[in-house]
Amino acid sequence: MTDTHGHRPAAGAQPAAGARMPSARAEQPGAEPAPAGSAAAEPEAAARGASGGAEPLLDIVGLGLELPGAARPLLADVSLRVRPGEVVGLVGESGSGKSTTAKAALALFPDGARPTGEVRVAGTDVLALRGEALRAHRARTVAMVHQDPRAALNPVRRVGDFLTERLALAGFAGNRAAVRGRAVELLAEVGLPDPARRLRQRPHELSGGMLQRVVIAGALAVGPRLLLADEATSALDVTTQAEILDLLRTVRREHGTGLLFITHDLQLAAAYCDRVLVMYAGRLVEHRPAEALFTDPRHPYTRGLLECSPTLDEAAAGVRPIPGRPPSLADAFPGCPFTARCPGAEPECERWQPRPVPLPGDGMAACRRLAEYEPDGAESGGADAGTDARGAAAGAEGVERAGADPSPGPVAVSAPARRDAAPGPVSGTTEGGAG
Repeated sequence: MTDTHGHRPAAGAQPAAGARMPSARAEQPGAEPAPAGSAAAEPEAAARGASGGAEPLLDIVGLGLELPGAARPLLADVSLRVRPGEVVGLVGESGSGKSTTAKAALALFPDGARPTGEVRVAGTDVLALRGEALRAHRARTVAMVHQDPRAALNPVRRVGDFLTERLALAGFAGNRAAVRGRAVELLAEVGLPDPARRLRQRPHELSGGMLQRVVIAGALAVGPRLLLADEATSALDVTTQAEILDLLRTVRREHGTGLLFITHDLQLAAAYCDRVLVMYAGRLVEHRPAEALFTDPRHPYTRGLLECSPTLDEAAAGVRPIPGRPPSLADAFPGCPFTARCPGAEPECERWQPRPVPLPGDGMAACRRLAEYEPDGAESGGADAGTDARGAAAGAEGVERAGADPSPGPVAVSAPARRDAAPGPVSGTTEGGAG
């Protein structure tokens, strides 16, 4: 395999390769970033610092999910953690299992699905919950914000009805006036103008951004410890998107809420998330701190996703689609599921079962040829790093258990080009880039 390291900016990034762009965490619309050490910066720094050693809010270990009649598992050996005040990103093509993984925190699985492994939220075994205990968990501990807010709202009922029902689920005590007053406070907290009037309106009277704020207000009504944001900003214009992201950041900072952030936007994940996990065919193929993942992606699939992103850099080679198509549940894989689309695949890859291999510093990648993808000037993790089946899984479990120490600094948005071993004609395109 030819190993080249030409860097080019990722999508939407205009600085030269290696240039750093201020993190989205510091880009509040219409406001200057708080200087380091200032009173305004201290709460967020404290929340981010505390997440490093805190007990995880969401702890998924070895999650598998099988469906009757499917040729392969919907999820296979998925492990991740989200700590208080931390933002963990989940990226990958459509059908890779991102939303299914997030819904595991609510024990929401397709009919007939058989889950295995562990899913714990705030120490509670979610897969063991039944009846009233499960309903209480879904109503109060975890809240999900979907891509389309209209799907979460009844079109013939008023916004106030939606919020008062959520407050009732949270056990809010008070008379009708008190409940209404709290609903007005929630709408004000999420930045809706004239919140008292909004309570009387129906969903069709509000814009998409306003409806997303209503849904977030409904999520905050129950005081959740964990937020699941499934493409929560992808249907919004960039200005509204920035406002919603700033709102989620404020919620995380003030309440110590953990956030699992699913997105198609790789550059947004780089700027907004502390750690990013990449999924393919129901498996985690790479898990790194955001800056490391986007400046030096180690798995061929991660590099392929970055090359699918358009760029404004005139010197860049242009968009390079990943060959082939994303796998369906009718596709079975005796070995690595990415073999058919990987430019560096070898015959042994068709039989090699993916195993997470720890990376220097923090994180993991699941690739048989990982040792051959060492960055320039770095010492190899050893010739056995990508092929030693024993110890790889155990080492990766240690990495996952150790967790990541999120870095509050700016993140780089440039990424290296994919290193092709066997260049040839490219056919097919990715399905939406991530999903």
